[in-house]
Amino acid sequence: MLYYLFEFLEKNYQLPGAGLFGFITFRAALAVITSLLIATVWGKKIIRILQRKQMGETIRDLGLEGQVEKAGTPTMGGLIIILATLIPVLLFARLDNIYVIMLIVTTLWMGAIGFLDDYLKKFKNDKAGLPGKFKVVAQVGLGIFVGAIMMFHPDVTVKREKINPKNGTELLTQNSPREFYPAENTLLTTIPFVKENEFNYESLISWAGENYKNYIWLIFIPIVIIIVTAVSNGANLTDGIDGLAAGTSAIIAVTLALFAWVSGNAIFSDYLNVMYIPNTGEVTIFIMAFVGALIGFLWYNAYPAQVFMGDTGSLTIGGIIAVIAIIIRKELLIPLLCGIFLMENLSVVMQVGWFKYTRKKFGEGRRIFRMSPLHHHYQKGGFHESKIVTRFWIVGIFLAVLTIVTLKIR
Repeated sequence: MLYYLFEFLEKNYQLPGAGLFGFITFRAALAVITSLLIATVWGKKIIRILQRKQMGETIRDLGLEGQVEKAGTPTMGGLIIILATLIPVLLFARLDNIYVIMLIVTTLWMGAIGFLDDYLKKFKNDKAGLPGKFKVVAQVGLGIFVGAIMMFHPDVTVKREKINPKNGTELLTQNSPREFYPAENTLLTTIPFVKENEFNYESLISWAGENYKNYIWLIFIPIVIIIVTAVSNGANLTDGIDGLAAGTSAIIAVTLALFAWVSGNAIFSDYLNVMYIPNTGEVTIFIMAFVGALIGFLWYNAYPAQVFMGDTGSLTIGGIIAVIAIIIRKELLIPLLCGIFLMENLSVVMQVGWFKYTRKKFGEGRRIFRMSPLHHHYQKGGFHESKIVTRFWIVGIFLAVLTIVTLKIR
């Protein structure tokens, strides 16, 4: 909203300094500062409200060190993350940007599902919360929404021509006339370790004849659904010890912010030879507000936690990360960038699968890990949770750097 106000003031009254709001970097800086303040200052007030409403976490006895002490810690702290993200976005981002709209819808959509799950657990005394099939239906619905917009919305384009077509030599700049940017509504994405690091989903169905493009949604939308479901569930599983999900997600989000800014800048995308995606620079503002919210939440969620995010936070975090990656065409880098989420997911799948297989074959279930998800395996091994979290953060930073480097390793 402030973007439009200062744009009006600059055009009509030449207000000194109003032009700063035209710069994405300035608004992104304001967004992260504002979200940090909201999360840290108002976060304490929200925690007190949750305590008064008796929103304390019920802890199942898994035999983990320090587990009993966590009983009664307020949950549903994901509300802090949601509010601290959305308020700066509404203030500083351009709300007519389709990508910003998608991310606002994602935040509210997944936040509502997570909130309903936490609400049923606490107020209806239903330990199972929202049945898993309803969560999957919600994730599928979000995947269809995101996939359909990426396929059919006219503002979702990739612009590959980086040379001024009038003389064939002049490089495009951010101020070049719009007609110098021939737009393509295409399903291109980035694929790592390949010289021409672009992949078009349309090639997966090119065998279907002349009108094959009419059927690409049969492949693309299910892929989007899988990505949204996998990442949101991965974030949900990672939220098992103090500070792990919030810190890991902040590292991932900072990396995505860098990708979004570069991809939305004609000059830097050309210099780095990466895909230029118009209007994604505005996504940087959303991501930086998200980063500030995560770090601000970490103030209260670091060991020993004063609040847990609950499914309200973890499902929302995963959904946001997945949709950002899809928007900036970096979803094929998710297994590397979100390696922590992937390891947590795989540890559960492997543990459950092996247990069922050995029980059927030998009459007794056997385990690969001491406990899953993976962070509990190390807890059972005697590691303090703060050490586990710190080391997972270090691994997350390594994976983030490696993800950035892959753009040039071809």
